[in-house]
Amino acid sequence: MDNETECCPRFNPEPWDDKILEWNKKRFIRDTVRTVFHIPLNFGSVMRRLDRNVRKAGAEMEHNLTLSDHTSRWSMDVYLAVDREIPGAENTALSGRFYSKVYEGPFRDTGKWCRDFESIVTSKGLSLRKWFMWYTTCPKCAKKYGKNYVTIISEVGTV
Repeated sequence: MDNETECCPRFNPEPWDDKILEWNKKRFIRDTVRTVFHIPLNFGSVMRRLDRNVRKAGAEMEHNLTLSDHTSRWSMDVYLAVDREIPGAENTALSGRFYSKVYEGPFRDTGKWCRDFESIVTSKGLSLRKWFMWYTTCPKCAKKYGKNYVTIISEVGTV
């Protein structure tokens, strides 16, 4: 993550677009980002801290998967998928059935994406539970790659 020219791997949307994911105690480490009206203030420093913890443990990040849970206008929890427990980090796991949909475009379209996501989930006869946003690349890498992919992932149940 320290290499500014290649800090985010290129994202492949195919495995994540319009997919049902079954997670059974999928491992993550969790941290908190300060926000102002949902705009992150210290996202980079939190991600660098998580990255250091993972590297120090000799662990791997899975798919660069980082789920953001916007808990309020002032705070966002981030969940970084890892392959094992990380000493010194807040380890957690997610289990359940999740629906994943990829969007592409400027962040100002987030409201439109969320409405579309709700509509799709409902049309599939599913109910939404816990929502997460996956900002697949930083703004610099999105500009470099020419695509700003954002994936919405939600735990789902049956209606």
